[in-house]
Amino acid sequence: MGQVEELPDDFDESLKLNDKHFKEDPSREFHANVDVPPPPPGAAGEDEAPFPINEERLKELEKDPLAPKMSAKMASVKSNTMEDIQNYMNKTPLFMTDIDNAGDEHGENPMLDAIQAIQNEGTRGEVAQNYREQGNEAAREKRWVDAKEFYTKAIAVLQAKVDKWDQPEDLAAEEKLKREVEEASFINRALANLELKNFRSTTLDCASVLKLNPANIKAFYRSSAALYALDKISEAEDAATRGLAIDPSNKSLQQVLSKAKERKAALERIAAKKRADDERTRKQKLLLSTALRARQIRTRKTNQPAEMEDAGIRLSPDPLSPESTLEFPAVFLYHMDAQSDFIKSFSEMNCIEDHLEYILPLPWDTKKEYTMNGVECFMDTVTGGLIKAGKKLPLLQILSGGKVEVVDELVRIYVIPSAKTGQFISEMKARKNG
Repeated sequence: MGQVEELPDDFDESLKLNDKHFKEDPSREFHANVDVPPPPPGAAGEDEAPFPINEERLKELEKDPLAPKMSAKMASVKSNTMEDIQNYMNKTPLFMTDIDNAGDEHGENPMLDAIQAIQNEGTRGEVAQNYREQGNEAAREKRWVDAKEFYTKAIAVLQAKVDKWDQPEDLAAEEKLKREVEEASFINRALANLELKNFRSTTLDCASVLKLNPANIKAFYRSSAALYALDKISEAEDAATRGLAIDPSNKSLQQVLSKAKERKAALERIAAKKRADDERTRKQKLLLSTALRARQIRTRKTNQPAEMEDAGIRLSPDPLSPESTLEFPAVFLYHMDAQSDFIKSFSEMNCIEDHLEYILPLPWDTKKEYTMNGVECFMDTVTGGLIKAGKKLPLLQILSGGKVEVVDELVRIYVIPSAKTGQFISEMKARKNG
């Protein structure tokens, strides 16, 4: 959602960003109302060392008698490793990245303690407001992770069970402030989550906002945008519609609603096509099953079917016409030589000889044993025996009647040299009895 160019709800519209004087000195409006504190104790002056000087390392660096003497600032940098400098900087709140390692050898950091104490000064509403303002600053700079964290802290202060803050003098003003900060923190955290693509969290934040203020338009917009990103189109459409009922001219909501309607129409087209495809597949399966039963052809499936890509039993040319012809994938098994040929489409009206005519002679048959008149064909029976399949009989005549079955949609035909049929039959009987 990197295109969302929207400042938090409570961005200070009074800042005259285009004012001539503001352009000349953009800090002047802030300086007028902010007391600049003196430098903290130990802060580096013009020639003071910002980091402790490593004396041993400094001696190594100053061994060269021709090298100029380093200033305190330069010595503090040169005598420390990058890791040392990073550790020192981490103890300074401005550069702090790891609060767990920000203390000294006793785990203490006076500057950090002072800042945290300042952050917790005031009433519950004032402390939450402080976090909210820090979140707003981070949001203006598009530091969305930081913004989310500050808004979360503001919400945590408002929802904490234990009240450890100052008691307000004006209860009504405090309650008003807390309610305002809570709504703003939730809606602005929703923006941060939207930018971070935490879409579900966005919808939850927006739901919290709408409990506080059912007319918050930004909650409807950000919720609908997040729901659209989650492809929850009906919910996105509903959120956008509810928002437009409050503000019919809202362009952002209009855009989300338009996109949601387009996506909904596309999904409906996809669903309609899938339903039509499923219905077509169902009818094809029903018609195929009816055709097999009418021809008394037995079929069976196992747990380990052969890989045949898109080949299978089908009605051709029209799978939805009962007048179509059945076609089967088939394999010629040259059992005595451990070879085979796959036939993707074997019509029930064709015979074995029709296919052997273009397959024979076999390129690997150096003994010339496989000829049209020199082979016999066999098929497995349902009981585990064999039948002799006439080469000139239509496949339909061989398969009908229930003596053989088509296993895993594949017709298996053994092609055996006539001189070796006795050996083949003996091997198959031994396999059956073994």
